[in-house]
Amino acid sequence: MLIVRRVEALGRFLDSEDGRNLLAGYKRAANILREEERKTGERYDGAVDPELLAEPEEKALFEAIGAASGEARAAVALEDFDGAMRALAKLRAPVDAFFEHVLVNAPDKAVRANRLRLLDRIRQATLTVADFSKVEG
Repeated sequence: MLIVRRVEALGRFLDSEDGRNLLAGYKRAANILREEERKTGERYDGAVDPELLAEPEEKALFEAIGAASGEARAAVALEDFDGAMRALAKLRAPVDAFFEHVLVNAPDKAVRANRLRLLDRIRQATLTVADFSKVEG
């Protein structure tokens, strides 16, 4: 029954504007990561270096991911899947702003790698609740 509740909460979330937009942001992040990992042979699953975050939008996203991930994990532990989805919904605006204002493939290699690790944190945050890579649409 637990899996049914989780799937129902995910369905409600993805039917919302925040859910659809976060899914689009997740897919954009995952596609960029997949392409860069294929090109470089590197994985970008390491820690983000806060000292390399230069743009306000990447700093905001870094903070938002930390907060939303913690809230989502706590909600899942309580089997509050709607609460976990609400926590993830808070990522919508920071993800949108990041992609609108930040050049992921920065000329500086260290900054670029750090931004790619930030994209991986989006991927990891969503895994707290569901594997968005399996969601169609």
